[in-house]
Amino acid sequence: MDCCVSRRQVIQGLSGLALAQGGRRKVRLAFCSQLLCIIPYEVAQRRGYFREGGLEVELVYARGGSQALQFLAGKAVDYAATSLDAALQAFQQGAPILRFASTGRLPLFALAVGPRAKGIQEVKDLEGRTVGVSALGNADHVLLVYLLKKAGLDPRKVQYATLGPNLYEALRAGHVEAGMVQEPALSLLKGAGGRELVNFMDLKQATRYLGGPYEFMGVAVRREERNARLEEMRALARALEKALRFIHAAEGRLIADTLPKALIAGGDEARLKAVIERYRKDLYPKGVQIDRKAAERVVESQMEAGLLPPSFRLNPLLDLEVVGA
Repeated sequence: MDCCVSRRQVIQGLSGLALAQGGRRKVRLAFCSQLLCIIPYEVAQRRGYFREGGLEVELVYARGGSQALQFLAGKAVDYAATSLDAALQAFQQGAPILRFASTGRLPLFALAVGPRAKGIQEVKDLEGRTVGVSALGNADHVLLVYLLKKAGLDPRKVQYATLGPNLYEALRAGHVEAGMVQEPALSLLKGAGGRELVNFMDLKQATRYLGGPYEFMGVAVRREERNARLEEMRALARALEKALRFIHAAEGRLIADTLPKALIAGGDEARLKAVIERYRKDLYPKGVQIDRKAAERVVESQMEAGLLPPSFRLNPLLDLEVVGA
């Protein structure tokens, strides 16, 4: 699936609160194209939950959360669904956004050890080792620094190798001893003889190492349009909540079968179904209300990494009144 949007899509400005056929409100929602992020949105689309709520939603694939938020700030789309990490950085840099709904309560990363690594049994064993991350300052790097500090290890005593989004080959080949990976890289790595050291996609492990859920995927709107779009925002949130409940109730294979075939073309469909089945109840909340404490953990991690100042305040970014506290 091509996660890019066309030039025409990007330069189209805000079209107003346009109505689609049948009186439904027409909106455009951009989001990062990581598969486990998009599942609630594609489920809401494919199962007709948006349409039931009077919305005609166009899902716009972006190259990551930062680009999705750029589309929002530039009025190319009406909403952006991204990690809270991306929203915090955009907000800190002046983007006039409000985050009002949550669709993911855990980061989509695991700290994994490669099959050739020796002597790494726990987080503290990473002292003096080289750990792969996508890039310094990215969500996986920030989370790793937070984890190291929580474990009592000085992050400066770990070497970081920036390897882009695909760390699997570097770990498998032994170029780095450990790294922050996503799925399906984690499953592939374990199949090659590696193992997970800490899996943040597992709620029990996230609670053990982070203290609880860690706010991840959610929806933002432009601040100045909040009042004009309030009922539309609530309809969007209700549709996403229906999708989250379906994800909790259905088996992984049924959820995967709901997704557009283009999303899994060329991939291992059986592995995808197994991944969804394993993580669906941990990654996704049952409701869209933002967990304030989970959001505060993300802020704390960004402060620990030096990406947010100690004076940063979360309240202006969150709107807890759209769908309730």
